[in-house]
Amino acid sequence: MATIAESADVSVDARIGEDTKIWHLAQVREGADIGKRCIVGRGAYIGSGVHLGDDCKIQNYALIYEPAILADGVFVGPAAVLTNDTYPRAIAPDGSIKTAADWEPVGVTIERGASIGARAVCIAPVTIGAWATVAAGAVVTKDVPAFALVAGVPARRIRWVGRAGVPLEQAGDGIWVCPQTGARYSESNGELREAVE
Repeated sequence: MATIAESADVSVDARIGEDTKIWHLAQVREGADIGKRCIVGRGAYIGSGVHLGDDCKIQNYALIYEPAILADGVFVGPAAVLTNDTYPRAIAPDGSIKTAADWEPVGVTIERGASIGARAVCIAPVTIGAWATVAAGAVVTKDVPAFALVAGVPARRIRWVGRAGVPLEQAGDGIWVCPQTGARYSESNGELREAVE
């Protein structure tokens, strides 16, 4: 059974998975699909039609706009934003108010185990690869490869990280090792893959 704070605004048309916790002042819109054992922090926003896999953590005041898709085990830090409008405007060129019919929302996709740091902004449409890390305050304007650590404005890859999230250490030509777990990774053509033992 899900736990929903009394002050949270959760649509009756949202699907909330078992053992998920939704905290004070969070808003979950109609059609949102939240998996099992997720945590949606205080003041967070989950847009209509957003999909969260199991075991996601959405920290306080993070804004997840539709049609974002988050896989299992994704972390979104405090006040991070996943956008959905490539060319945002409040009014049309003729000065009339824009409506939902005047634009096509585009989403951010975040693959399994990836983390988005506090106050980072992901400009849709982008894909954040599995187990990647977006540093706090970064602005992501292009796809992020799996296991990449990106930082800055605009975000650029500065290191590789493993499943544990810590920077990897180089152990030879194209071979990287996690100092925490000992897991090995191989780099080829700008991509990192878990080494097959």
